[in-house]
Amino acid sequence: MNTLITSTTTVILWILANAGASAEWHRFRGPEGNGYVPGNSELVTELGKPTTAWTAPLPGRGLGSAIIIGDKVFVSAASGPEQNKLLILCFSDRDGSELWRRSFWATGRTMCHKKTCVAAPTPTTDGKYLYVLWSSNDLVAVDLEGNLKWMRGLTLDYPNASNSLGMSSSPIIADNTLVAQVENDSESFAAGFDLQTGVNRWKIDRPKMANWTSPVTMQMDGKVIVALQSGKGVMGISPSTGSKLWNFSNGAATIPSGAAAGDTLIIPSRGITAVKPNPLGGEPVSLWNQKTQKPATASPLIMEDVIYFTNSAGVLTAADRKTGKRLWRIRMKGPFSGSPVACQNGHLYFFNEEGLGQVVNITGDIGEVVSEFDLGETILATPSISRNSLYVRSDQTLWKFSAKKE
Repeated sequence: MNTLITSTTTVILWILANAGASAEWHRFRGPEGNGYVPGNSELVTELGKPTTAWTAPLPGRGLGSAIIIGDKVFVSAASGPEQNKLLILCFSDRDGSELWRRSFWATGRTMCHKKTCVAAPTPTTDGKYLYVLWSSNDLVAVDLEGNLKWMRGLTLDYPNASNSLGMSSSPIIADNTLVAQVENDSESFAAGFDLQTGVNRWKIDRPKMANWTSPVTMQMDGKVIVALQSGKGVMGISPSTGSKLWNFSNGAATIPSGAAAGDTLIIPSRGITAVKPNPLGGEPVSLWNQKTQKPATASPLIMEDVIYFTNSAGVLTAADRKTGKRLWRIRMKGPFSGSPVACQNGHLYFFNEEGLGQVVNITGDIGEVVSEFDLGETILATPSISRNSLYVRSDQTLWKFSAKKE
């Protein structure tokens, strides 16, 4: 009986620990990489000055989302005329005060399109260390107090791995491995890095073409795998070894990333395509394709059994995840570069490029914009959600919105 009680207690503690972790924002587009985070049912549904908990000035440009760990908020940035000063900034989640900053000189190329910047990728974390990748292919690991653990100048190892328009793929952690896509039209590759040392655990060649999508985690046969998207299609790999598990060869977008729900992957390909990996390898099973539904720059959001995405005209579409059938659509005020996010409060959150925040109520038969707030600055980043608070950044400012003054 004691053994049973101990075992049951252990399971409960594991569930509670993981539930707490899921309430934070540890990577690009949330805990599952699809824009949705469970819980946070009291997240503010009206944006404005009354719900602005705090703002914090930023000393450099950045498109990456905020990362929230405990009582700290982290962002990356780049400053200087050539954006060659790389920054990691840590703020207090309580009042937005800056706790520390660390700076590094870029070892790789910092050229990029004027719309994007060197700090375009979103950092990621395992809860103990923060892993930051910049467009210059500099990869840094620091602890939560800013102490350097290791640094890789990937351009020193792979001199031709660059893109004249800038890189923006965000790294993720899967199976104790940091996975990054460093894809371009010259020395294109994906690699898995050891979390403790930064050394390569594996490296594989990738299609030689510019690509700004980020790796996505999903399930296959009860295991976590990583899907790598490019203009050629999507390849499923083992995160610990980089070995190929399956390949979708019908092409895919190079800007909006796919999104997963369990073992189903939604791919921006020939409109939108849903596939399920075949454990035996080869081509995945195609579930459906909707050619007329085409995401633009922002990546699709999956919330339970519904997919949400915006097209180039700023139209928000809701589609059934199992069939792809359109449920409804409404016109938003775009255009959007950052992707939408959501939690379990029945609302979606968007920020367009001009800085207009828009909240969409999805509890009715059709979505309805119920709140708008103009931040007055260009917003190209995807928002973050943690503990009933919403975070978004521009090049100059980091905002926290909360229904309660924390």
